Amino acid sequence: MTTSHVIILANGEALDGPMVRHAIDAADRAYVIAADGGARLAPLFNLPIHALIGDMDSLTPSEVDTIAAAGATVLRFPAEKAETDLELALYHAVEYGASWIRVIGATGGRIDQTLANMYLLALPRLEGIDVRFVAGKQDIRLLRAGEYEFAGAKGDTLSLLPLTPSVDHIFTENLYYPLRGESLVLGPARGVSNVFTAAKAYVWVGAGLLLAVHTIGRA
Repeated sequence: MTTSHVIILANGEALDGPMVRHAIDAADRAYVIAADGGARLAPLFNLPIHALIGDMDSLTPSEVDTIAAAGATVLRFPAEKAETDLELALYHAVEYGASWIRVIGATGGRIDQTLANMYLLALPRLEGIDVRFVAGKQDIRLLRAGEYEFAGAKGDTLSLLPLTPSVDHIFTENLYYPLRGESLVLGPARGVSNVFTAAKAYVWVGAGLLLAVHTIGRA
């Protein structure tokens, strides 16, 4: 199988919705990686599993055997490891040659795990790859220095959250509350709940790491 599109199923909540379905529809014959218990999301979205990765503490031996028997490569790691299963899945996607990655199931009831997953977007190995987490009506990605386009609809919500102490020289276009070369810093919630004024919005980042959360409609 040869494709540069990868879907990762993480062991969080499925949170089906339009952003998830859009990602699945946009995936051209995607290579699907299940991060341990994320394998249980595959039937919900009618997705095959090409690789199963992790310490397998969230699956029964019978489930692992069934997935392997269906043709998946099983990459097993010890429980005592430095990386989370999703982190290992992202590394595997990079090694596979992905240029486009969508992660389903990266959010859930554990705020610590959800935050840790968000921080994974800053992994140096992911730089230059189009990586996004999708959940319900939301698309989440990391903005490094550069120019970014957000395709949606007038009235959509865009929140910009700094992951570094300061994100500098930010410019925006087609957002109700514009930024014109300003900074967003850790602490104040200034970048939350901006609104598209057109079908497409644009963000330019000069320096720093900025988490962008695009929500369909008013959040």
